Amino acid sequence: MSETDLLQDAVAALYSADPDQFVERRGDLAAAARGAGQAPVARQIAALRKPTRSAWVVNQLARAEPGFTSELTSLGEELRAAQESLDGAAIRELSQRRHRLIETLTRRAFEVVGQPQPPAALRDEVTATLGAALADPEVAGQVASGTLARPARSEGFGPGGPPELALVTSSGARGPVRAPRAPGPERTQTGTESRTRTRTQARAPRTERAARPSAAEHARAEQARAEQARAEREQRRQAGLAAAEQAAEEAARLADEASAAEHELERTVQTLEEQLADARSNLAETRNQARRARNRQRQAGQALDRLRG
Repeated sequence: MSETDLLQDAVAALYSADPDQFVERRGDLAAAARGAGQAPVARQIAALRKPTRSAWVVNQLARAEPGFTSELTSLGEELRAAQESLDGAAIRELSQRRHRLIETLTRRAFEVVGQPQPPAALRDEVTATLGAALADPEVAGQVASGTLARPARSEGFGPGGPPELALVTSSGARGPVRAPRAPGPERTQTGTESRTRTRTQARAPRTERAARPSAAEHARAEQARAEQARAEREQRRQAGLAAAEQAAEEAARLADEASAAEHELERTVQTLEEQLADARSNLAETRNQARRARNRQRQAGQALDRLRG
């Protein structure tokens, strides 16, 4: 068997089995690879990370229904396109489809593992991972591999769908826009001042209509700034998550290696104990043989003495 086949078989065996058996089986498979003269493969197997329970549930869904991630990524692309075009009707319809799809896949995942009524926390992690796969093609690729080790979470479309959009009127302004009011005169009610206010009030609708395009531009600029700020926050969050994930992966890898080394050490100790028991048994038998030999030698000497006498 080639190194690639040996590693792939080990990965399939480990990530399809119950997580509670992962460490022990990984140690056995790594030892078998070393016994077969495949030390590099043994190291790769020993470095495989034990999946959490929720990641294992998603892995079993990926193995039972390998094509489901394409449906998630396709719907995710439609949602992103609708958000970019600010198509409110499409966003609402696609958000409902997203909710139904993730609910269906979550229910199916727990059916696959024979756990139709999972704990709420476990169900939430599976749902969040499927939502992240829909929002992020990279996560979808990890999910499709069936070797996910940790649950995933993404705020791409939020926990309940894409972000709500403000209602934009046909003129482009967000709701009614008031025209700026000119400083009013003092309360000396002269005829000229009254006529001035009348003309100002008559021009107010035209001023409001003239102000609406600038209000729409202002709203778009505010939205762009908000999007930029949100993108920067998401970038910082992703960077922090990446660093935390890397640290967690390194810690998990070291823990797994320590566990594998401990398992291997236990096997070595057991072998040495068996060898020690065999050595002690052989020593006892050798001592018995030596004692019998001395007895025979003494008896032979006594017989020789009698013959001489």
